[in-house]
Amino acid sequence: MRPALLAPALFALGLGMAAPVFAQQAVVDVGVGHPLRKPILDGLRPAIEADLGQRVVFVVSDLRVQGDRAFFAGRPQRPNGRAIDFSRTRYAEALEQGVFDGPGTYALLRRVGGRWTVETFVIGPTDVAWSGWPEEFGVSWELVNLPRPQ
Repeated sequence: MRPALLAPALFALGLGMAAPVFAQQAVVDVGVGHPLRKPILDGLRPAIEADLGQRVVFVVSDLRVQGDRAFFAGRPQRPNGRAIDFSRTRYAEALEQGVFDGPGTYALLRRVGGRWTVETFVIGPTDVAWSGWPEEFGVSWELVNLPRPQ
């Protein structure tokens, strides 16, 4: 049912406007050993490897799920544990100009048909580049681990 048609029924029941779907779902921290961790990181890996032109593994700082959406914060590194040499990537010029704050990486993923796919990501932002994702992609502030603006 469309929200415009649902609202009168909710008001009649004393429930007010319907909350967005994500507001009805808890944000879950996806730690080591969580069954969603590997599928999410496996969904993220191809996009990051294509962007950097090399194989990567991830060091996870924050991995959260809310429904069919996931937020990743962390950094890629080489499979042997060494740091990525960003001077050998497409970020070389940004690095030289001082507008690359790598290796911090942030990504938003969506589960479609049981598979996790990347909606967007940013590597080395010099600001909180993911702060617009709640409005742009319709996710909660809690998922992207930011306070709701006042």
